[in-house]
Amino acid sequence: MFYEIRHYQARPGGRDAWVRYMEDVVLPFQAAGGMSVIASFIDEENPDGYVWIRRFEDEAQREELYAAIYESDRWRNEIRPAVMELLIPEATVVTRVVPTALSALR
Repeated sequence: MFYEIRHYQARPGGRDAWVRYMEDVVLPFQAAGGMSVIASFIDEENPDGYVWIRRFEDEAQREELYAAIYESDRWRNEIRPAVMELLIPEATVVTRVVPTALSALR
């Protein structure tokens, strides 16, 4: 099992709009597609920062879910264009982490 910690940068002054879109559209769409979203945060030190965490059982599951979500017509035609307008895509940082033996997330 591993997690993705995804750090996003909303366009200046746009974090509230991003969080609304994420909570109203992106997270429900991904959850409906089988994605395990563990947490969603605003960055207390960055007024346009946003962080979320997803869990995967293994790489095969991640690849399967990525294909189901990101290759879907709805993602390509509706959600992705909105995401690109709300975020600064080149500022995205994705970190894959594995919980240690004593982690509560194991």
